[in-house]
Amino acid sequence: MKSNSFTGSAYYEIKIQGHLDQLWSQWFDGMTLTHLENGETGTACTVISGLVIDQPALYGLLTKIRDLNLSLISVSRLNPD
Repeated sequence: MKSNSFTGSAYYEIKIQGHLDQLWSQWFDGMTLTHLENGETGTACTVISGLVIDQPALYGLLTKIRDLNLSLISVSRLNPD
């Protein structure tokens, strides 16, 4: 069985429900916060994106989201261009 191990850093995009103020960027390790809104449903979300240095750092970001009781929509590892 092939292992999909996480080695080194990678860019991630984490989408959560609702709007998170830009002031939270520092708390999320300097990640970029972008607000999106679905015009059809009026549903607002925030995309937290940026470089994650390793697997423990990713788990740390997800723990912060859980600790704030935010609703997680998706987590995507982005391919380098």
